[in-house]
Amino acid sequence: MQKLTTIISTALLAATATFAFGQAHNVSGGYQKPTDPLVIENLEQWQDMKFGLFMHWGTYSQWGIVESWSICPEDEGWTQRKPEHGKTYFEYLKNYENLQTTFNPTDFNPQKWADAAKAAGMKYVVFTTKHHDGFAMFDTKESDYKITSTKTPFSSNPKANVTKEIFNTFRNDGFKIGAYFSKPDWHSEYYWWPYFPPKDRNVNYDPKKYPERWQKFKDFTYNQINELTSEYGQVDILWLDGGQVRPLETVDKSVDWQQTIKVDQNIDMDRIGGMARKNQPGLIVVDRTVPGNWENYVTPEQAIPEHPLDIPWESCITMGDSFSYVPNDNYKPTKKIVETLVKIISRGGNYLLNIAPGPKGDYDQAAYDRLNELSAWMKINQSAVYATRTVAPYHQGDYYYTRSKDSKIVNVFHLSAGDAYQQPNEYVFQVPENFKVKKITILGHKGRLDWSQRDNQITLRSPSTRFNYATAIQLQSK
Repeated sequence: MQKLTTIISTALLAATATFAFGQAHNVSGGYQKPTDPLVIENLEQWQDMKFGLFMHWGTYSQWGIVESWSICPEDEGWTQRKPEHGKTYFEYLKNYENLQTTFNPTDFNPQKWADAAKAAGMKYVVFTTKHHDGFAMFDTKESDYKITSTKTPFSSNPKANVTKEIFNTFRNDGFKIGAYFSKPDWHSEYYWWPYFPPKDRNVNYDPKKYPERWQKFKDFTYNQINELTSEYGQVDILWLDGGQVRPLETVDKSVDWQQTIKVDQNIDMDRIGGMARKNQPGLIVVDRTVPGNWENYVTPEQAIPEHPLDIPWESCITMGDSFSYVPNDNYKPTKKIVETLVKIISRGGNYLLNIAPGPKGDYDQAAYDRLNELSAWMKINQSAVYATRTVAPYHQGDYYYTRSKDSKIVNVFHLSAGDAYQQPNEYVFQVPENFKVKKITILGHKGRLDWSQRDNQITLRSPSTRFNYATAIQLQSK
């Protein structure tokens, strides 16, 4: 199979902002299709859902900075430290970890999030239970660096175990539940051993030279994932980040960031994945960028593949410029979000849209405004979005195609350039090969349509109904 890193010559969205707040993430090649029937079934359901909510949230929201990366001693755009938070690295790290003692998001109300996300058409949620900094947003027994610690003011709140609250609330509203979990843990003495200073994002000692310490890290990771998959109700997706934690032989030297991986960081994914799937039969495991049995779908970041992929995939893209909360973030207009959704589903993927809660435990109003505007569009056009698959010609000019799973309906989306949607006087597009058109409807329009077909080209006169963001045209077969 051709390497996905070459297939996905990505068109980055808001590239300058992306690199200011995070890094583009390469996609691994060598996809291995799962063989477990329950996993295959879960993946099929997940692919039907198309649209999910991602949430990066932690103590770092208090400073309005990038998630975790500022404590990583690498000289990159997304790791820069503000001098007011510490003049030296170690002073900064101490102050960063001390954010635990002031984290008190008393406005936290997951039902408000679930209501807005559900109305906007989202069907699953992925929440950062622990990012690279090691701060657990769940009640782990493995560390006191957690939201439920007595060191954290919010621990006295009845909703202190926010992971449990989020999972229960969204599950009750019919969402699939995804647990984001960082494999590296920059707070753990078994990953960044205090005997040595951290060098970069990688483990700061040689696991082969200190196998007992590495075994403790493997057990620590195993135990936390066991907690998440056995104590928090049904979990459908285990979304593992931090691809440097991997067997050395899986490193792809053609990928810049993987060139920094010099030692074997094998945490025994067969042991972890086997345990997690025993706890949660049918669990989708996403071991990002590590090809093999445990990367059940691939995850381009802040980008959309230019061409359809014939494997399960998901683009994780921010609503603002940053994955983490930043005051006065630049939220994408609803038209851009709709266009991104259309492009992703026409190429066979899912759209995981990130919204970052702030330090008080709520979204910016701008995020709710976008979700509310999305809800009106999704209410009209949902039948062209959910449970669809790719169909050639996929994309031609301003037109993007999906089909129903039984191939009896083809959906043709029309997009336009510019800040406002420009509805054409006539829609002119190609019909997929061997598709015999019986009936044409435009979602959101009631009444007859004037259309004609010549060879495989449809000409459809635009109705008097005005559409926002995009038009969805449905073709029914004979």
